[in-house]
Amino acid sequence: MKIFSISIILAPPSGASVVLSNANDLSSFSFFQKGSVGEFMSFLSKTVAERTLQGQRQSIQEKDYTAHVYNRGGAEQLAAVIITDQEYPVRPAFSLLTKLLDDFTAKVPRSSFDNPAAIAYADINDYIQKYQDPRQADTIMRVQQELDETKIVLHKTIESVLQRGEKLDNLVDRSEALSAQTRMFYKTAKKQNACCVVM
Repeated sequence: MKIFSISIILAPPSGASVVLSNANDLSSFSFFQKGSVGEFMSFLSKTVAERTLQGQRQSIQEKDYTAHVYNRGGAEQLAAVIITDQEYPVRPAFSLLTKLLDDFTAKVPRSSFDNPAAIAYADINDYIQKYQDPRQADTIMRVQQELDETKIVLHKTIESVLQRGEKLDNLVDRSEALSAQTRMFYKTAKKQNACCVVM
């Protein structure tokens, strides 16, 4: 599971879209491929943002990549695009896009959208690094993982209790056998001592 690109795009209903901020993680590509792959990611991000209606979310697969788009629209006319491999889960991707748009609109004033080169939004680099693990983006996945871990601990506990129970059963069986032997010893000793009187 890998995130290759995250972009925040000004996507007016009519007209060309403009990338306001983006971050790429192209570490899995060779030096000679990085330029071409970066251009492809930028082109794909702008294209899917333009073709996604305002208020809509969608996922588009292109070869080995999946572009998840959230065009929030509204007064800001912002869209966010995350390009991942096909293994990255959908719910955390859209959760990340929502967080990213909320954070961007809180930190970057609308008036700066006219000059994208002047926008300094360094947090986008933190997002692409932090959310390479989808459990960080999605609390439901994190809770599910914790539940799975708890279930494993419970299974281990139940197994140990069962093993202890089996050991206890063995002890009870042994004590019953010992008790029977003790009764037989007592009876035999009583018979033996019956012939003699001890004073």
